[in-house]
Parts: sequence; structure tokens; C-alpha cells
Amino acid sequence: MSRFAMRLLLAAYLALLACAPTRAGNWPQWRGPTGDGVSDETGLPLNWSNDSGLLWKFPLDGPASSSPIVWGDAAFLTTQEGDNLSLVKINVKTGQAEWTQKVGSGETPRAPLKAKSADERRHQKFHALQNLASPTPATDGEIVVVHFGNGDLAAYDYAGKQLWRHNLQDDYGIYTIWWGHANSPIIYKDLVVNVCMQDSLADLSGSPVESYLVAFDKRTGQVKWKTARQTKASAEECDAYTTPVVRTVGGSQQLVVMGGNQLDAYDPDTGKQLWFLSGLVGGRTVTGPTLTDGLVFATRGKKGPLVAVKPEGAGELPEKDIVWQATQDTPDASSPVALKGLLFWITDNGFAVCRDIKTGDVKWKERIPGDFKASPVAADGRIYFLNRAGQCTVVAASDKFEKLAVNSLDGETNASPAIAGGRIYIRTSKALYCIGTK
Repeated sequence: MSRFAMRLLLAAYLALLACAPTRAGNWPQWRGPTGDGVSDETGLPLNWSNDSGLLWKFPLDGPASSSPIVWGDAAFLTTQEGDNLSLVKINVKTGQAEWTQKVGSGETPRAPLKAKSADERRHQKFHALQNLASPTPATDGEIVVVHFGNGDLAAYDYAGKQLWRHNLQDDYGIYTIWWGHANSPIIYKDLVVNVCMQDSLADLSGSPVESYLVAFDKRTGQVKWKTARQTKASAEECDAYTTPVVRTVGGSQQLVVMGGNQLDAYDPDTGKQLWFLSGLVGGRTVTGPTLTDGLVFATRGKKGPLVAVKPEGAGELPEKDIVWQATQDTPDASSPVALKGLLFWITDNGFAVCRDIKTGDVKWKERIPGDFKASPVAADGRIYFLNRAGQCTVVAASDKFEKLAVNSLDGETNASPAIAGGRIYIRTSKALYCIGTK
């Protein structure tokens, strides 16, 4: 083979690598490369503690709700200290911060968990377990995007320079979600997509409030499209804290959204609604959709039934597109994860469930100690369940329950783990821990 031919072959190989899925090497957004909590990494750590199995820990002080993301040698976190909202870049080789940028500031009004009066519904309050820094950032290796509960949405380059910034409350109106805006942004091609699902106030006097999806040019911040998302829900049932996911169908992409008693999909390039399944009445929605094997798994709000949907066609979908549903022991906060033809989830009070993806048949149900808000992650033939006390129970991704390890770290957490480069990253109120081998 000539040198010229070898160079062409090498160039083609490098191009293929550049276009390859990022699932194995990076964890670029909420729930990983494809938004489903699954990594192709192997050889991951099984055992760790405060005294062993750690490569480094980056000290933190405060609530831990947003999850870490990782791309190459960079890990990113959002933080709230007092009223200050910041983005931190950490070098994963050294565990040291490369820079911290203050994005904005804002107050965190709190309210007790109870039904709200008409006046109380007109402004968001925050649940005790979250704050303004609950949304997880997103990156594509070129920029990193952050969103905060005060409405700030901003993009930075890897040197820490702010490229653009919007405040969505200033642009589109005050948030009326009951317990604090927490949707995470995603990056799709050259777009940054963010959703807002909130109380419409349609049953009160005055103008109703809009829920919406909006997409910005990732480099300039220019608005590319905005789509209203009004459903038949009312009051708190309008609220959703979920993040959209992208599915590929017949070579085209669909942006799948769950909330407001409705599951639907949009063309991510234009914002046009493609299909919707309404009538999924439950309540405010925290757990987001999971995609696998042509199915969309979504939980109706407030521990309602978990439905397996096979969306076919356009416009309003018939109820027959619900393949199966689970009515008991469903998750309220954490999202399910799928691996090896099985669907795994955990309830807030620690009942872990395994069901067959195709049929919904229960394979096992086991009690795992602790309270849970974080979504489980799957990798290396294992499922990692992280409870609020920082204890992670690792089980086999199998139709037979097999507990492999129980590991504990200091600090409380609501953040989901990240997996990248053979390492596991766990954020607690005390630190960001990097778990791995040298």
C-alpha cells in the first residue's frame, strides 16, 4: 500500500472515530450520552469508601442536586453558595479546579409542602431538597451550557469565557412551577434546547401562563425556534421537572417530552409537534422518560402507573400504543434504566424493581436501604443505586437479584452518578468524588 493510500485510510479511520457515539468515553449531560443512564464502559470499580478506591475528591459545601458531567479531561458542576450561582470546571487528572465562573444570582424562596392558594401559585417556591442549581449542565466538547432556577441560561467555552446568556423569566415570563424550576438543558447538533413545564393558572383570573420548548443557537444564543406546550392538565399537574430525550426513528430524530399528564414528541430541528399521548393523569412529574428497544417508558406523576409506550403514527396517539403498564412500586423521583432486555427502577423509599422490557413481567423486587432521589445508572453488567445518604448499592443487571457491593461516601446527595473514562463520579454535599484505579 502506498503512503498516500495509507494516509487516506488513516484519515478515514480518524473521521469515523470523530463521528462515533460518545457513550463510552464521555458523560456530557443529564443521564449520560443518550439521556438513558447507560454507559458502555467496562472494568469499572465495584468497591469504594471514604478511605479506598478514590482517585481524588473535590471539596464542596452545600446542597447536591445537579449531577456532574464529564468530557475528556474536564468535569463540570453547577453550584449555589448563598445567592451566588456558579459553574466550575475541574481537571479530572488532578481533581483541581481550572476555573469558576459566576453565572448569576438569585434568592431561593421556600414553602411548606401543601396545596397553594391562588396568589401563591403565581410565583415559584423551592422544595427543601433542591435549589437554584438543581439543573445539570450539558456539553458537546466545544461549549458547556448551564441553566439555573432563576431563569439564567448561559453558554461558556472551555476557557471559561461566557459566549451568551439569556434569562428565560425576563424573556418569557415568571416561572409558576410550584417547587422550583429544575429542567436540564440538552445540546442537539448546533442547538441548545430547554423546556419549561409549569402551572398554567388557566383556572384563575387573568391571562394563562405558557409552558414551552425553546431552542437557541449554541454559539450565538440566537433563538432558533420556540413552541408552546399546553396540555389538558391544571394547577400542580402542569408541573414537570423532567429533561427531554432524543430518539431516532427511521433515520429521523424526535425530541421526547414527559409532563403535564402528557407524553409527546417534537422535531428537534424545528420544534414542530410530531405526536402526543394525553390522558396520562397522575400529578406533577419528576421522573423523566427512558428510551429503549423502540419503547418509551414514562411514569405518571406522584407515583402513578409506569407506562411502556410504542409510539406509532402522528398526531394524537391511541391508548393501544401503551404496550403495558405497572401500577405498583413505581418511581416518583428517579428515572428507570434499561440493560440486557430488562428495566430497572427504584422507588423513593427503596424498593428496587426489575421487569422484562417487552412484557412488563416482574423478575424481582427487593428492598434496598435508604431514601432515593438519584436515578440509577447502568454499566459493565451492573446497576448502581445511589441513596440520599451517599450509599451506593451495586446489583447485577440480571433477571435474578444479586447484590454485588454496598459502598458509602460522606455527605447527602440527590445527584445521579456519572460514568466516564473508566471512572465513576459521585457528587455529595461534601465533595465531588472520583472513583477509579490509577
